[in-house]
Amino acid sequence: MKQPSSLPAVLLIGHGTRICTGVAEFNTLAKNLQIALPDRVCMASFLEMVDPTIPHSLDILYKKGFRSITALPAFLMAASHIKKEIPALIQGFQAKHPELKIIVGKELGINANLIEIAKERIENAESKFMGNYNRKDALLLMIGRGSSDTDANSNISKISRILWEEMGFGWAETAYTAVTKPLIDDALGRIHLLDFKYLVIFPYLLFNGKVFELVCATIDAYQAKYPKARTAIVPYLNNHPLLTHIFLERLAQAEAYETCINCNCHSKMCCNPGHNHVNC
Repeated sequence: MKQPSSLPAVLLIGHGTRICTGVAEFNTLAKNLQIALPDRVCMASFLEMVDPTIPHSLDILYKKGFRSITALPAFLMAASHIKKEIPALIQGFQAKHPELKIIVGKELGINANLIEIAKERIENAESKFMGNYNRKDALLLMIGRGSSDTDANSNISKISRILWEEMGFGWAETAYTAVTKPLIDDALGRIHLLDFKYLVIFPYLLFNGKVFELVCATIDAYQAKYPKARTAIVPYLNNHPLLTHIFLERLAQAEAYETCINCNCHSKMCCNPGHNHVNC
């Protein structure tokens, strides 16, 4: 690892997964970010299941001499991981080292560059359909993780609507893998009654993991039940030059205190001491 400079270290925070390819994909993102920031120290960390954990990574950077760190969450939406768990871990470490300054960037959210990546992934998946494929004859099924946070859930629906209108699909539906409704099976049951010629399924996820495997298994079961159904599963977002660009934007915004995480800034749960709390 590079030695400390006058610039804050960058800590990229992922969720963590037991799927090796998902971990490798996240580490590739960290490497791409390091390449884009040759004068900074960039380190990958995970919320759970994978080492190094957030406290472990913070401890490594602290022992290396860093007293200023910018944390960038690699999460699509701001739910409990962003609003509660990550702030609690960071503040727990900060309480032991009050001289340490940590600012936290915003989740990815609804982002124009992510929409462009999504469109590219959809277009690649549509190549499976041969002949006279027309998007007006296709239904787009967007699948989110699902959360108890209604704001996070609604953002998946917004992205679904954006892709539906901008790409010209005949219809679009939104479903979730857990916690909230409609679940994938329920959505597929209704979708089948609509009798569209094509079904394009997009698991709106950053990297591989158990959630993506669950989606694929559910679609395989649907395909087995309706063998004539013409379906295409869109690859998850994964690494892309535009994804690295988004994190560079989030880094600049965080260090300019232009944004903060969607936290409860009127309590001690705010991770960005000193920011002006505008639009929080």
